Amino acid sequence: MTRGFDIVVLGGGVAGCVLASRLSEDPGRTVCLVEAGPDYGPDHRAWPQGLRDAHALPRDDIWERGAEVHRIRARVLGGSSCVNGCWHTWGSAHDHQEWESAGGPAWSAAAMAPYRQKAVEQMRLRAVPDREFSDWARAALAGARELGYRDVDMGAPGGPGCGTPLINALDGLRWNAAFAYLEQARGRANLTILGGATADRLSMRDGRITGAEVVVDGRRETLRADTYLVACGAFGSPALLLRSGIGPADQLRAVGIRPEVDLPGVGTNLTDQPGVFVPLTPTDHLNAALSAKERAGELYVSRMLIRAAGPHCPEGSWDLHILPSAGDPLFGSLPEGQYEAGISAFLMKPASRGTVRLRSADPDTPLDIDPAFLSDPEGRDLATLRHGLEIVERLAATTALKALASGLPSRDLTDDELRARLGTYWHPVGTCAMGHPDDPSAVVDGAGRVRGVDNLRVADASVLPTVPAANTQLSVLALAELLADTVKEAR
Repeated sequence: MTRGFDIVVLGGGVAGCVLASRLSEDPGRTVCLVEAGPDYGPDHRAWPQGLRDAHALPRDDIWERGAEVHRIRARVLGGSSCVNGCWHTWGSAHDHQEWESAGGPAWSAAAMAPYRQKAVEQMRLRAVPDREFSDWARAALAGARELGYRDVDMGAPGGPGCGTPLINALDGLRWNAAFAYLEQARGRANLTILGGATADRLSMRDGRITGAEVVVDGRRETLRADTYLVACGAFGSPALLLRSGIGPADQLRAVGIRPEVDLPGVGTNLTDQPGVFVPLTPTDHLNAALSAKERAGELYVSRMLIRAAGPHCPEGSWDLHILPSAGDPLFGSLPEGQYEAGISAFLMKPASRGTVRLRSADPDTPLDIDPAFLSDPEGRDLATLRHGLEIVERLAATTALKALASGLPSRDLTDDELRARLGTYWHPVGTCAMGHPDDPSAVVDGAGRVRGVDNLRVADASVLPTVPAANTQLSVLALAELLADTVKEAR
């Protein structure tokens, strides 16, 4: 079966929802949005309660169950916005300098500011309401100020400090990207949304993509278009390119795929933000306060953070997030009336780089994902994370927090013990990184165009050459808004 469109968007996550919505605004352009996971429909009230609940981190609609924690990724229309913490923070001026160097002036802080604002408005982002602060969150803010951190706006450019994120939680409802960007777009006759459709590979002839092969309910279809946009995320986008013969030629031959375009950078440069959670023991008073908050339906695990600078951080920037949390445990469960409390240190600007590779050409075979946390030869990542753990200890010892929880110091952890306790912030980027034409590792240019292929672009977190010093969702929303405009301008 074959269908034809002007544009096919492969991947219905955060970026894909933005692209499909913005590009279908022109009634003369037909757009098809393809998502491997389910589309639960236009009425958000009919979506599963777990996906709608902003208090929780749902784990039903994901790619792999029982896999390593860093592999968790959403498989549902709306992508990570359906399963994450609803947090939106913005990166530093240094981030934009890195991006502008790789992709041109469109990636500067000033140029991206309007796209950031469009995303804020479309996602209905808001400041954390006072009633959503638990005793723990209030104490953590007080503790941060006691340590000398000034209040900063976490949703805009700035410097180190403490504050609260912007959130897409509306009175407990998770307002995900599918709701925000597709609610009105679904009524457009020129937009087709294919849920439950796995993108297998792209067909190519004479340097152009001639079709996207997708599998729907076991049936193979070919989608044809003038332009193909890949938005399958930092894991899925390089995998789709690799299955299509676009990537390191030797690696492709090793899994039985004929190379079409030899691009060594596809699947390299994987960057994520590792961290360590330091558990503390809540007092009876804190447990009781959290229980009362939960009964009122207003218990959120985390509502504030600190942006902090490590020993290798550029002047005026930050490379750590210090994140106090208290509530239901992220993994496992506790008896009724008892809660998990602690403080995490996350490495926001790691030097280490990992990889995404294929184990086979079959899209159902799990990917070979190696985040390579703390692997940089100079040991900067390890030093920065240890600095973060020192801040965690000082924060836990502040007057406000030590009255609510107690715990053991973490500075005595050996390197091996620290590595064994690593978690992740779930913010992978970089596996189809943009760069200059003379950069052999670059996969796309600043407009997302794939090197060596006329009508193919990548438009998601994988194009970022470096991870921002922030939770990535707001950056991905903004970059998708930006790249949608570059596609419009190309016509």
